[in-house]
Amino acid sequence: MTQSQSRPRNPASWHPAAQDREGLWIFTRLRDFIDDIANTSPARLALSAFAAVCLLFTFLLSLPFASATGTPTPLYQAMFTAVSAVCVTGLTVVSTAVHWSFFGQLVILVGIFVGGLGTLTLASLLALMVSKRLGVRGKLIAQEAMNNAGRLGEVGTLLRIVITTSVVIEGILALALIPRFLTLGEPFWQSVWHGIFYAISAFNNAGFTPHSDGIVPYETDLWILVPLMLGVFLGSLGFPVVMVLQQNGLNWKKWNLHTKLTIQVSFILLVSGSVLWGLMEWENLRTIGGMDLGDKITHSLFASVMTRSGGFNLVDQNQMESTTMLLTDALMFAGGGSASTAGGIKVTTIAVMFLAIVAEARGDADVKVYGRTIPQGTMRVAISVIVAGATLVSVSAFLLLHISGESMDRVLFETISAFATVGLSTNLSAELPPEGVYVLTALMFAGRVGTVTLAAGLALRQRSQLFHYPEERPIIG
Repeated sequence: MTQSQSRPRNPASWHPAAQDREGLWIFTRLRDFIDDIANTSPARLALSAFAAVCLLFTFLLSLPFASATGTPTPLYQAMFTAVSAVCVTGLTVVSTAVHWSFFGQLVILVGIFVGGLGTLTLASLLALMVSKRLGVRGKLIAQEAMNNAGRLGEVGTLLRIVITTSVVIEGILALALIPRFLTLGEPFWQSVWHGIFYAISAFNNAGFTPHSDGIVPYETDLWILVPLMLGVFLGSLGFPVVMVLQQNGLNWKKWNLHTKLTIQVSFILLVSGSVLWGLMEWENLRTIGGMDLGDKITHSLFASVMTRSGGFNLVDQNQMESTTMLLTDALMFAGGGSASTAGGIKVTTIAVMFLAIVAEARGDADVKVYGRTIPQGTMRVAISVIVAGATLVSVSAFLLLHISGESMDRVLFETISAFATVGLSTNLSAELPPEGVYVLTALMFAGRVGTVTLAAGLALRQRSQLFHYPEERPIIG
């Protein structure tokens, strides 16, 4: 035995290596834990990832230097703002421009960008970053989140395309807005900041504004209003649709069924919403009654685009007619496209249910459209999403009516706006006590992750069985 073999090791010489192994062991356990969740319950990973992001941004906004006064922001206000940003809603309990410092506004903007990617996209990216791979079930969930926009092996590529598409579109919008703010007399860096802020807020359908009076001063400025409308509309279509348009352009025959239904229903809601909103407010002097024809048309079109999740507003929502508020409620609940930055129950859900009603009225056994048959499972998911959304809105409205004592129209308006992540407000959010603010906070979170996660989970939970019970049809209607 040599001297080196017989001599005991000095503990100081191997202790750092043991620490390294211990650190690697912790990382490995974390990696395995996240990878296990990604493969066994991607919906739970999505929920956990979004909750963790919301808590992180709540902490950042609670810091003293996040507020303009240098004092810590109360927890319920910081949490509400963080969840509103990450869930790309736009509802506020404090003024974004007045209450928050530049750091606070930057945190909000980053939250909007991160939240706009979506729960399932975030969960998939988390699994990729930590475990370096997506399991088969994780890929199925990610693919479902993007409405099967590509083959299973392309999911990682599609996730990169989602981020690249967001950055490119937001960059183009910013380049369109910055020169206008410069011509309006704003300093260069302030114009850059405002252009970037509005670009990210518009494409992600967030509705946050860095100006204390919002975009009301620009209510006749098409140079600002048109980019905002285009950004919100593109964001509301969804990443799967944007990718199909990138690949096939305007060639209708090459579009998949999801793209056809999304674009068709979106334009139907856009046109019908503009006409109805304009007719209902045409003579209302508190909103657009005193404007000329061109401005009335601009306001009507702008309101229709923003109502389905954009959240920017040119008129006081409290001054609208009751019928207009009811129309706004319906459009907000409808929302935008699946796997988009918009909220609501989604336009494809509405399309599937309408087609099912038409098929039932005609006596058809199958629900058919554009030479395709819609599976029964898809219709069950659509029903589940609608019922889940209506239940969330009803329960939250009941609680807010009890807490606030406000009128039903204001409470229902604010509740649907929170659930559908729209951001239009009658200012009820700022008037609520802390317990009411927490109710809306939970509703925004549930509205952003609940129905999407439910739909993705149900789409993959299809058990095969070797027997069927005898059929018996109950009386319906």
